[in-house]
Amino acid sequence: MRVVHLRSAVCLLGRFPALAGADLDVFAGEVVLVTGANGAGKTTLLRVCAGLAPLRSGTAEVLGHDLRADRRAVRRAVAFVGHETFCYDDLTVAENLRFAALAAGRPASAAGDALERVGLGRLAAVAHGRLSQGQRRRLSLAVALARDARLLLLDEPHAGLDDAGRRVVDGVLAGAPAEGRTVLVASHEAELVRRYATREVQVTGGRVVERPRAAAGVEVAR
Repeated sequence: MRVVHLRSAVCLLGRFPALAGADLDVFAGEVVLVTGANGAGKTTLLRVCAGLAPLRSGTAEVLGHDLRADRRAVRRAVAFVGHETFCYDDLTVAENLRFAALAAGRPASAAGDALERVGLGRLAAVAHGRLSQGQRRRLSLAVALARDARLLLLDEPHAGLDDAGRRVVDGVLAGAPAEGRTVLVASHEAELVRRYATREVQVTGGRVVERPRAAAGVEVAR
């Protein structure tokens, strides 16, 4: 099953083409590493797939949804995990997770499971506004898990995390295919992701170039 399909995708930041005719196909169960220099368009690529950034021209389909027609339709099935958590500062960790799970039509128990998986159980009653940056990044990942997002879009997921936090990210990457998730990971710390990646692409000048297959990758049925 094809999860992401981009053809000649153009996305502007102001007048600058952050994507300038990008082509990309991602299939179910893949973990795709996205590399590239600062400003190459990696984050914009993920934001387009999340329905958070509009296309100026080209084709973008994610999980069967035409993002040119309605880019909000896909948001319930995808999760963008980046520098911002999109959580509420005055709600506790547990409250933010319950809200995210219920809003996605998931049972409240999904929040508790995600909380323990990212190692934030002892901070369940702490308000989001009091968390460190690393704890916030863990919570953002927990929100994605609580929502049971089918497509994870991870922007520099290891950044700002201690060793324990990085192990949490590694666990999510390693377990994604078996859990029925597809992952697109933009990272400058490529070696941390390559051991789990099935494929690698590079964004250069707003275009996507296929890179040699990661040695540790596994075959994915198409």
